[in-house]
Amino acid sequence: MFKRVTFSSAILLGLACSILSGCSSNETPTNQDSPTAKNPQANANKKKSPAAEPEKPAVTEPAATEPVAPAPEPVPLSEEELAAGWIRLFDGSTLFGWQANSDANWQVVDGAIRVSQGTKGLLCTTTPFSNYVLSVEFRSAAGTNSGIFLQTPLSPKDPASDCYELNIADSDNPFPTGSLVKREKAVGNFDSADWQRYEVTVQGDTLTVVLDGKQVLQYSDAKPLHRGRIGLQLNEGLVEFRDIKLKPLQLEPLFNGKDLTGWKTYPDMASKFTVTEEGWLNVQDGRGQLETERMLGDFVLQLQCLTHAKSLNSGIFFRCIPGDVMMGYECQIHNGMKDQDPLKPEDCGTGGFFRRQDARRVVAKDLEWFHQTLIVNGPHMATWVNGYQVSDWTDERPAHENPRKGLRLEAGTIMIQGHDPTTNISFRNLMASELPPRQSETNP
Repeated sequence: MFKRVTFSSAILLGLACSILSGCSSNETPTNQDSPTAKNPQANANKKKSPAAEPEKPAVTEPAATEPVAPAPEPVPLSEEELAAGWIRLFDGSTLFGWQANSDANWQVVDGAIRVSQGTKGLLCTTTPFSNYVLSVEFRSAAGTNSGIFLQTPLSPKDPASDCYELNIADSDNPFPTGSLVKREKAVGNFDSADWQRYEVTVQGDTLTVVLDGKQVLQYSDAKPLHRGRIGLQLNEGLVEFRDIKLKPLQLEPLFNGKDLTGWKTYPDMASKFTVTEEGWLNVQDGRGQLETERMLGDFVLQLQCLTHAKSLNSGIFFRCIPGDVMMGYECQIHNGMKDQDPLKPEDCGTGGFFRRQDARRVVAKDLEWFHQTLIVNGPHMATWVNGYQVSDWTDERPAHENPRKGLRLEAGTIMIQGHDPTTNISFRNLMASELPPRQSETNP
């Protein structure tokens, strides 16, 4: 009997408490805990202490809403994969981070995403991607016509113009497995009842398709789309997908491992930012901030982080108002948990968006290097820790220059936070890339 995974949610409400110290802002928090089509995972506000103006009166705010998304035990990536930047798009148990555009029986069965009937359509990532390598295993029944959509909007209209449809179909189809529908046909018979693996490199104007270790197609687009979601298709017949992972490409260093070139320091603040003998960026004491000179709007950021003691607190602030005091969105760094339960982050949890959505699971461990990936696209943002997606949030607030108070789409700086006198945290391999604008006018 197949095991079918379903979703449940629970919302816990509590009393408000006073803010004593830390890295929260002075904005009035907003309630973000209703699931929507734009934001399929429920949102959660989280209390935290003020970093910006500690001399001002304490701010009282509603107690946090617990994360409602299921958070299974991570399926680990190898150390080599993590070092190369790979992340998992499918956790092996739930559809967290995915969004369907039609009524179909998408489900998780024996560690695979499976669909066989319903209205034709796609199951798409909630996150758009740009340049990457995608690796995915698939298995299809005879007569199945399915595909993997690349650089696609949620509901594409024509694979010849607004997406790339990498087909999964029998050899008698006009575009058999390995082909890009309405673009280029792969040569060969790749019919199989067994699991097969696509490895697709999408880089600039070129797509390279490798099937079971053999290159079967390379396609260049005169009008490359540059950015879009990844979609799994229900068209006709039973199809399954598993082991779906992605490696972002074309990231550039933000930190050179030698000095603070490219960063703005704030010597009047308490935090001390230095470069260690190992070439790490270390922050001690607090509060304080280190700010990039570079501005980023929609981007991919990858880094490694090491907390040198238990339950230390820091954060990566982004789309910040340049020169201000951490006036940006905050991607939290805090590996503490309640009752030693990784499903109960002590303070938002590493990878959560502070005051917006808690991490669904504490994945990283203190005193060990961990990997973090942050992808920001328009109002949507998501974080992976050690390759496991822990957050998925869409900012639906009214527009505001200050992202602590509303939606900010304008580019801003990135800041690393020194939180308090106990801070002692190191970073290395900080890499980022700006997401290029999409060629099509369709919003992904």
